[in-house]
Amino acid sequence: MARGSKASYTNKQKRMASHIESSEKKSGKGTKSAERIAWATVNKETGGGKKKKAKSSKKASTKKAASKKKSKARKKTGAKKSTKRS
Repeated sequence: MARGSKASYTNKQKRMASHIESSEKKSGKGTKSAERIAWATVNKETGGGKKKKAKSSKKASTKKAASKKKSKARKKTGAKKSTKRS
């Protein structure tokens, strides 16, 4: 994909950029400047083009859930982590 291509953006992001661009033009900005501002704003608010979902994110979330369960169990039983003091 060529640099500057907007093909990886969702339809919603394209609409956002279009609305921002028209607003900037109404406020007196030039066409190129308005387009640059619009896409910079879309990138900042949405994080850029479409993102592929990572497969490892599911594993990470299950590890977090497991650690939360352990900490809740400790709270219920009153058990604390042992700490060594020297």
